[in-house]
Amino acid sequence: MNTPDVAGVTPARLELWMRDYYHAVEYDIGSSGVRDLSMHELRALCGFDYADLDAMVFHDSESYGGTGLRAALADRWTGGDTDRMMVTHGSSEAIYLVMHLALEPGDEIVVVDPAYQQLHDIAAARGCRVVRWPLAATDGFAPDLDRLRELVRGRPRMIVVNFPHNPTGVSVTAAQQQELVEIAEEAGAWLVWDHAFGELTHTGAPLPLPEYEEAICWGTFSKSYGLAGLRVGWCVAPPPLLARMAELRDYIALYVSPVLEFFAEHAVRNADSIVALQRAHAQHNLSLLTDWAAGLPDHVALVPPDGGVSAFLRLPGQSDVDRSCRTLAERDKVLVVPGSCFGDRFADHVRLGFGGTTEELMIGLHALEAVLRTDRAIVRS
Repeated sequence: MNTPDVAGVTPARLELWMRDYYHAVEYDIGSSGVRDLSMHELRALCGFDYADLDAMVFHDSESYGGTGLRAALADRWTGGDTDRMMVTHGSSEAIYLVMHLALEPGDEIVVVDPAYQQLHDIAAARGCRVVRWPLAATDGFAPDLDRLRELVRGRPRMIVVNFPHNPTGVSVTAAQQQELVEIAEEAGAWLVWDHAFGELTHTGAPLPLPEYEEAICWGTFSKSYGLAGLRVGWCVAPPPLLARMAELRDYIALYVSPVLEFFAEHAVRNADSIVALQRAHAQHNLSLLTDWAAGLPDHVALVPPDGGVSAFLRLPGQSDVDRSCRTLAERDKVLVVPGSCFGDRFADHVRLGFGGTTEELMIGLHALEAVLRTDRAIVRS
């Protein structure tokens, strides 16, 4: 993981790990998304037929997104206001565009920690000062809003949050979400709300997007829908910012393929059915994961997630978690993500994903348990 910087941006540890192992394993219990849908399942859930594709003309789409998909997303997230909606290549493009256009070198941003690396290192590469808002493992990763208030006294330009959170799965209440808005408003800061896991909750109803004039929100079809291969996402932001984003993407990707937008539009129009299916499956797997962890109190410490399909497990007594994860990937063909991908202070953790099939979860947990027992025995000897 000592790859040199590329174009001034620190290499993304998580993506480096996934590039090495994601396509080289047979059992994935490290990813943060739900089970991928097949075309057959998507057609059954959405009610379209292959014949519906026959009328498609391979024409350019639009800078802000195709009319149909943009309207469908706006109906779901902005009360039908398409002026605040842009279709993007996953949420990754939205992150890149926003960090380049809503910030200037020298600005300060406050970012929840741990976090998906792109949420802070693009800004850091642009010369912004990154301030961490830590979620403490000792407190079950509970968000400390009093601590956040202390951190924003320097009046940052942006506050970046992600709830339900990746990788821990913790979330906030509706009252806490409103307090986040108030903190951002008092600081005069953008509030970036990463909604990647927002629709898939376990301990409460999904939260709406925050109501705040300076809010920037994005989401993806990858995490809760099982459509990662579409590489389609969305961004809600004030129209002037979206206009600048469209101008920058003129130099990057221009627009999202209308072929992909066809499937995404059907998915968002049937999102309730898709998410309900994925939530039921995830909650079944979460119960299996919870039972497994409870049976290994000396090896695993689990904070049950409020949402999403990832948990951040602490592995007490493991001398080298990265090595254990490499053993799992290279010998057992099981993917688990070491906590170091989210920062050195999490070197004794792993991100464990439970959104895949139940079979791969149980096979993966069995292999992980064997490695944990073996590695601890080696340390003791």
